[in-house]
Amino acid sequence: MGLDVNGTRALLHARKQGVDFSRTAMIGRQGLHLNVAALARNLRDFGFEAAAKHAARLLSADRGYAEPFLRLLGATEIVSFDASDFEGASYIHDFNLPIDKKFSNGFTVVLDCGSLEHIFNFPQGISNCMEMVKVGGSFVGITPANNFLGHGFYQFSPEVFFRVFSPGNGFVLRQMLAFESMGSKWYEVIDPETIGERVTLINRRETYLLVIAQKMAAVPIFANGVQQSDYSAQWRAGQNTGHSPPRSVAGWRSLVPAPLVLAVQALRRWFPPSGGFRKRYFRRVRIP
Repeated sequence: MGLDVNGTRALLHARKQGVDFSRTAMIGRQGLHLNVAALARNLRDFGFEAAAKHAARLLSADRGYAEPFLRLLGATEIVSFDASDFEGASYIHDFNLPIDKKFSNGFTVVLDCGSLEHIFNFPQGISNCMEMVKVGGSFVGITPANNFLGHGFYQFSPEVFFRVFSPGNGFVLRQMLAFESMGSKWYEVIDPETIGERVTLINRRETYLLVIAQKMAAVPIFANGVQQSDYSAQWRAGQNTGHSPPRSVAGWRSLVPAPLVLAVQALRRWFPPSGGFRKRYFRRVRIP
């Protein structure tokens, strides 16, 4: 996908949260896809030199690829990985396959800015990324969540990243944010395990997740498997795992005739409440 207005803003935010960009690995060589005014505004918001000429240099250097911007964030070593040499990646590797062990624990940050959804073997792809992060370093992902049908193989639920970046896999998920393309509102995503139900979203715009996870220990990835939290909770409690709607939905459905239920559901899809970001699942935040 590359780094657009919100993508560059997301990485500036990650740096502010303490992510160390000194040794950066990009999954796919990323380009910068925004104009001078937008980049200058983002830089100013995060305390960098905001002159238009400075932003213009970042956008024009290195044929529009992201390396100059990443160096601004503190990168002294930058490498990129791709399945082909089409965009001049540093290393050619298909992330459907295990990464060479020489890259294990080698980077202070591994960036996925829109590549993993194009990798059919997602468990292997994300495992490669996790292996490449050194202890104390971070994985930062900007990935499609809603309304990206046809863009890649996958659109991702928050659940998968909360469960993947777990202590059992050597990680702690520091923050997950959701934001819409071309939008200015950012929301912190609540862990489904914390509230005991699935985090859902019905909205009308392309929506991304920003994932910031830190590696705390080098352990075998996925040694204990990955399970969805609501099913795991039911199994532990010995409950039937048959699907039931969220409590807020089950309440009104039981009181309303079926045709009216369908009509209300249709209206909610066209006019999602509060932009679709329910307060139970999403907490509004301001960045910076």
